Amino acid sequence: MIQFKFQPFKFDGICQTVALTLCPLMGKFDGIEPVCYSRNVEMAGFLVFQPATLIMNLITLCMTGVMVYHVRTKYTAVGRKEIIMFFQLYSVTVFLEMLLVANIIPTASVLYPFFTAVHLGLISASFWCLLLNGFVGFQLAEDGTAISLWSIRISTFLVFFIVGFIAMATFNNIGPFRYTSPGALWVIYFLVNGSMFLIYTISQVILVIYTLDDRWPLGDIVFGVLFYVSGIVVMYIFSVTLCEEMKHYLDGLFFGSLCNLLAVMMVYKYWDSITKEDLEFSIDSKYQNWEIQALLNNDENNSNGSHKVQIQ
Repeated sequence: MIQFKFQPFKFDGICQTVALTLCPLMGKFDGIEPVCYSRNVEMAGFLVFQPATLIMNLITLCMTGVMVYHVRTKYTAVGRKEIIMFFQLYSVTVFLEMLLVANIIPTASVLYPFFTAVHLGLISASFWCLLLNGFVGFQLAEDGTAISLWSIRISTFLVFFIVGFIAMATFNNIGPFRYTSPGALWVIYFLVNGSMFLIYTISQVILVIYTLDDRWPLGDIVFGVLFYVSGIVVMYIFSVTLCEEMKHYLDGLFFGSLCNLLAVMMVYKYWDSITKEDLEFSIDSKYQNWEIQALLNNDENNSNGSHKVQIQ
């Protein structure tokens, strides 16, 4: 049986389905708990929440590190520095989510609202950075230049600051913001972030169709959208059902984290498929070392051969 309750401009129904980081601060003074959530594990006297999600977040950080490494090796690829900023933001977002979800930063701590506001700001900042990366391929500004990099950095920081401020104001009932009716935060979390993802997706479809001869990158886009949408559906609709069927070992938060990782991996796969490296100007240290060693060996062989001829 699917237990799902959708309430526009409120997190009550969502928080009763899945344990988001903001749920302990929403709806009422002591927050909202989900109907079913992953069981806790005690390790060395410390109570760890969502252990499966914690492991998935650690795997995510490792995989993101691998993707950043491979992006860095494509020295002359278009948008290399810009896409690295997105992966770095995603890594920090996952790391902070891991601290909040796993109870490393307890919900009873006075710092929990602050770190949750930072987490929400990072989520929106990551979407914004991804959106701007979508326009790098159109060469509105030359990639890798100061204007390209700093326009992304400054605007991303502004998005982070604004969303973080609204979240903090909502948690503390400052001004018109109330945790009992968090309409502004709900709009940002679902509509604004979703719109940025949608615009990025449409822009990349246009880029592939009108500027590239190869149509295979469209498959990466399709799979990325499927993974992202699947994560949303599993988290917000099927979380309670999965939790009960899995005997509280797993819930929608674990599968949502998994699908988000797969979606980000498809972002990397898509970027890698549409960028071509100019091998003439590429600088690969390992390749250069082997090439120099080969030249030295050839010179040595030629020198030995000339000595033999003189002796004869």
